[in-house]
Amino acid sequence: MDNKELILTERRFASHLAIVATLIFAAGVITASAHPPQSNAVPNSPQSQTAGQKFKNVQVLKDIPADELIPSMQFITSSLGVECDFCHVPKEFDKDDKKEKKTAREMMRMMFAINANNFEGERAVTCNTCHRGSPHPQAIPAILAEAPKPAPAEPSEAHPPAPTSGAPLLAKFIENVGGESALAKIASRVETGKLVTAEGPAAAITIYTKAPDERVSIMQTPKGDSVTGYNGRAGWILFPGRPARFMTPGDQEATRLDAEAFYPQALRTQFSELKLQPQPEMVGSNQADVVVATGKGQPPVKFYFDKSSGLLVRMVHYVDTALGLNPIQIDYADYREIGGVKTPYRWTLSRPSGSFTIQIDKVEQNVPIDSARFAAPPVETGTTSPSAGH
Repeated sequence: MDNKELILTERRFASHLAIVATLIFAAGVITASAHPPQSNAVPNSPQSQTAGQKFKNVQVLKDIPADELIPSMQFITSSLGVECDFCHVPKEFDKDDKKEKKTAREMMRMMFAINANNFEGERAVTCNTCHRGSPHPQAIPAILAEAPKPAPAEPSEAHPPAPTSGAPLLAKFIENVGGESALAKIASRVETGKLVTAEGPAAAITIYTKAPDERVSIMQTPKGDSVTGYNGRAGWILFPGRPARFMTPGDQEATRLDAEAFYPQALRTQFSELKLQPQPEMVGSNQADVVVATGKGQPPVKFYFDKSSGLLVRMVHYVDTALGLNPIQIDYADYREIGGVKTPYRWTLSRPSGSFTIQIDKVEQNVPIDSARFAAPPVETGTTSPSAGH
């Protein structure tokens, strides 16, 4: 590879590294849970700071927890189909130079008022209610390309059907991947493969896991390794040449739950309720039964089990923010058996901001993994930018 090609490769990686690294962890496993983590605390970091205390020039969202500010900004970018610089001055996020930033503040105030005055404070209206991926809401109804299909008949409210439990589908999935006794024999895994995005070259990746909830993924880039880790207490992301960025409680919860679900026998106790959705949905060209899992204080999680194989082919869960729910969808494929247990060798993680696919080439089970690999990095000064501005 000559110097010109190397520079081009590095630029491609730079444009995709941030989004890929923050998504890798959630892509690695097959569920989420409703139980709170052992601790949401970042090692040696101040607790209970508000966004107004931690960031400069935050006005509308100044009273929310500081670690919810960035996920809330991500909800805005996803809802409007824009990037940070639509509202912010690059590298000077606290400045109010752009009209769009002032408009965003007014829109948030309007949204909060609508919910308070019309929906008893429930978050019924969000940015996405009107924007639907566009910076400007569409005021004129679109002309239908084809006649609307008749809606299915609604069940009578006087005699609503009793919800069907989704537990048998979960039990069938556990049995089809090998059964609880075989799963219980797996204490660790090391998976190697590549991560592929729509743009840019593939990157080599190695994923280390220990039961029940420790997980570290290492992606090789031209500038060094990008690391995403969780050790049962804290989660972190390391970009080449930058200080560690610790996960927010919401991301940390999703990461912990994903790590635990790598061993799916634990799913039986993770949710307070499992309901089978009345109608199946299509995943690709196949029908899937949908189980909606709920737990106290947590957004719902949807599991899609292939009707023919009983295997999990899709999972959808959400990260809660001050403005709305950020969705994450993971599609699983290429199940193969190793050591008496089937595991997906390919999965694709999608968010409104983009997607990537991990293709595993090799899986090793019950291999020794140094505990130091799961140690959280030390907290360094300047791990979070002091500028935000909403």
